Amino acid sequence: MQDLANQKIILENNSVQLVPLNLEHTTECIHYALTEPTIWQYSMVNPGGSASPMERYIAFAINERIENKGYPFIVIDKTTNQLAGCTRFYDIDFNNKAASIGYTWYAKKFQRTGLNRHCKLLLLTHAFEVWNLERVEFRADINNTASINAMKNIGCIEEGVLRNHANIENGRRTSIILSILKDEWFGGVKENLVKKIY
Repeated sequence: MQDLANQKIILENNSVQLVPLNLEHTTECIHYALTEPTIWQYSMVNPGGSASPMERYIAFAINERIENKGYPFIVIDKTTNQLAGCTRFYDIDFNNKAASIGYTWYAKKFQRTGLNRHCKLLLLTHAFEVWNLERVEFRADINNTASINAMKNIGCIEEGVLRNHANIENGRRTSIILSILKDEWFGGVKENLVKKIY
């Protein structure tokens, strides 16, 4: 069993560094919450608009790590040395060798720059090759076509749709579920993702 609360996981390559989210990152995250609140248009949890939702967002993420349920990261763009966004492992189930990747957001200047692919390569490599997971799941709002296309582009397989399954700020959310299995990762998904990045 992993003890996530006491692990300092840092994932990086030449383009991006993922470091554990902590309270020291609050001010920079609040800046984006105040200046770019539409980043979270399709998110189930929307910390944009003011400081207190972002503070709660960060506190919840850190608590998930303490409870061994998740592992949140800050994304640092190494070309600018700026905080570019956040992502995390969540619903981690080491017994069943499964986890989800999500709660991902990037400031607008870092969107569509290729940064996300670098992050996914690092996260998936850790999931399948360090944690030895068998399955990694992704979810997205059914209307978030950019996110869905990005997930399919890295090799995710669409599994189905959860219709009208959760409350969101403006009503109910329908989510698409996608995944990558370990056999698929080693069977070509990783190789194809690396080719798209380098």
